[in-house]
Amino acid sequence: MPEPALQITQLTKRYDGGFLALDGLDLTIPDGAFFGLLGPNGAGKTTLISAVCNLIRVTGGELRVFGEDHRTWEARRLIGLAEQDVNLDRFLDVQETLLFHGGYYGMSRADARRRAKEMMDVFDLRAKAGVRAPMLSGGMRRRLLLARALMHEPRLVILDEPTAGVDFELRVELWRYIRRLHEGGTTILLTTHYLEEAEELCEEIALIRGGQLLARDSADNLRSAFDADTLAEVYVKAMAQAA
Repeated sequence: MPEPALQITQLTKRYDGGFLALDGLDLTIPDGAFFGLLGPNGAGKTTLISAVCNLIRVTGGELRVFGEDHRTWEARRLIGLAEQDVNLDRFLDVQETLLFHGGYYGMSRADARRRAKEMMDVFDLRAKAGVRAPMLSGGMRRRLLLARALMHEPRLVILDEPTAGVDFELRVELWRYIRRLHEGGTTILLTTHYLEEAEELCEEIALIRGGQLLARDSADNLRSAFDADTLAEVYVKAMAQAA
């Protein structure tokens, strides 16, 4: 059996001040899965992502990425993260942003240039290659965030609210590309507040609140388990029970 894309065991994170963001969370995501993570603000989603990407120190538990300890360089190279917040360097243009990212992950200059051109073509950014991030529209920044996350060809792509604030046409366009990415074998972990987005894209969905998983299954099975007609109704019932 192949190693899971993500293996999380008894993950706990308590912040200074005592807030418990993750409470002994267990989660396994198979290689090649398209997995959705839903929950309200403060549920632990961002903390979980930050822990997986080794951006914060956890209080306890274990995380492995394709069998590698999440703190190792090998694990970090396997992950591509498109964050919810637009954290682009304001002094770099589109092409420089991609080349810098490729260099950080050890790509040769030639490979980085080839991949940057490929990503700019895929996300329709070629005409903006020399434009600095602050001068881009909101939709173009979202495209660049995703292009940057995919620059080093990671096996696990984490998309944290990837279509937040974008118009419907761009959302559908991003959906189309994300589907193609998954069909090529990439494992995808998606967090979103758009329930229709999770239902449209994800093979399996987990609900989280208070740093713990409440339920996990396909959208159809979740509706059946909660005696609900829609995923929105499932969400409301699950959160009410947890509260």
